[in-house]
Amino acid sequence: MNSTTILFLILYFLIVSGVGIWAMRGGAGQNLEGFLLGGRRVGPLITALTLQSTSMSGYMFLGAGALGFGEGYWALWYAAGDIGGGVLNLSIIGRRMRKFSELMGALTSIEYLEKRYPSPAIRLIGAALTIFLLGAYVLAQFIAGGKGMALVTGMPYAAALFIAVSIIMLYTLLGGYLAVAYTDFFQSVIMLIGMVWIATAALAEVGGLTAANQAIGALDPTLLSVWGRDLAFEGRWGIAIGAVMVFSIGCMGWPHLVTRHMAMARPITARRAGGYATLFNLFFVSTPYLVGILAIIILPKLGDPELVIFKVAEKLLPPAITGLVMAAIMAAIMSTADSLLLQTGSVASRDIYQRFVNRHASEQQMVWVSRGLVLAIGMVGYLIALLEPPTVFAIVVFTTSVLGSAFLPAYVCAVWWRKANTPGAITSMVSGASIATAWELAALWDPTGLHPMLAGIVGSTAAMIIVSLATQRIAPVPDYIVATMDAAARLEPSSATGTSTA
Repeated sequence: MNSTTILFLILYFLIVSGVGIWAMRGGAGQNLEGFLLGGRRVGPLITALTLQSTSMSGYMFLGAGALGFGEGYWALWYAAGDIGGGVLNLSIIGRRMRKFSELMGALTSIEYLEKRYPSPAIRLIGAALTIFLLGAYVLAQFIAGGKGMALVTGMPYAAALFIAVSIIMLYTLLGGYLAVAYTDFFQSVIMLIGMVWIATAALAEVGGLTAANQAIGALDPTLLSVWGRDLAFEGRWGIAIGAVMVFSIGCMGWPHLVTRHMAMARPITARRAGGYATLFNLFFVSTPYLVGILAIIILPKLGDPELVIFKVAEKLLPPAITGLVMAAIMAAIMSTADSLLLQTGSVASRDIYQRFVNRHASEQQMVWVSRGLVLAIGMVGYLIALLEPPTVFAIVVFTTSVLGSAFLPAYVCAVWWRKANTPGAITSMVSGASIATAWELAALWDPTGLHPMLAGIVGSTAAMIIVSLATQRIAPVPDYIVATMDAAARLEPSSATGTSTA
């Protein structure tokens, strides 16, 4: 790889590390609320872009491109849901969750669930699911980062993986949520510029979309359909709807994303953030899939489909621009990995250690416990990633489907349904996670024609409604929670004050 490209990457890594040092010096790690939520002072633009860059991850540069390369236009079912995911997330639960979480004093997404559904079991089950699933999601980002660094630098995979993981952990450990949010903002801008640049070069190479479609049709006309190669998914609406749901409503059940609502400067921030998120998505979301589709012509003999966007950039772009694009690819990977690490560490420290092991830990102790757990999780993830488990796409779709199935009804009902109670939430979380996991591991999507996400959410939603209604007499929602829900539902006056950072 050209030295110019490596210099771009070094500059990029220095910038994101500098943000971590700035956040630490600015007091982001001085208390637990500052470390975990940035002091609840993040404004709409930063909120929108940290939400979107965190949700997209290295999957967009490895999994999305590989899916487009392998299945053609079928891949755009996932993009269709992703375009509106940010605004749905912020509109449905953003404002109310921000207000409720502050009124109840919740600092993590799992603590928020226990405040709404009072029971230690909620916290224990939610924390265990989050740590396991986000740990697997971190693993996918580490693998993506290692592959990217190895390709860019020519290093062995193990050395490249170590460098990528070390940089991510450095700024996450230093500055906590504020460092993550600001680096995500910077990284999302780089991601957008880099991805649009690759797509433009790819379209120019094939002579435009019409010419590309004609060439693809000559090779395999089924790749031009929305039903996949050889029409493998033809008429299977249960799988198509599930693919749309993964990144649209499914992301409302991802603990590392809903934390973004809790960190907003004020509830009204959600409105403007939704607009910024949609604008970003319109330009970014479909392009990785499109590049993967165009690469069917550009790179017909590609060995590893997960490297398709790297290889297209390397082939079509001049060295100076390739450096920027490679930085964009690493940005997508790192912007999710840092959020996952911070969320996993904060849940392990706040929701397991402080809740069940050391109730009297001071805030400063908890900051250091969080940092220690982030370090431990990162080290374990690095060691497992050395073995290169399944593909990034497989890991991401599995973890996000199970997360969404387990937590979506619990988070949505927490602020919208007064009758949602503790037994309903526990049953919903367990059944949703179990159904989605079984569906994926047993490949039930094939004989049933239902995507694991669709099956899991139907199951968890039904469980929430049926069990909550059946147990109203023995487990009513406490009056103080209903009162807090009412308070969270009230609109703020336009003159509401609050410190906002972009």
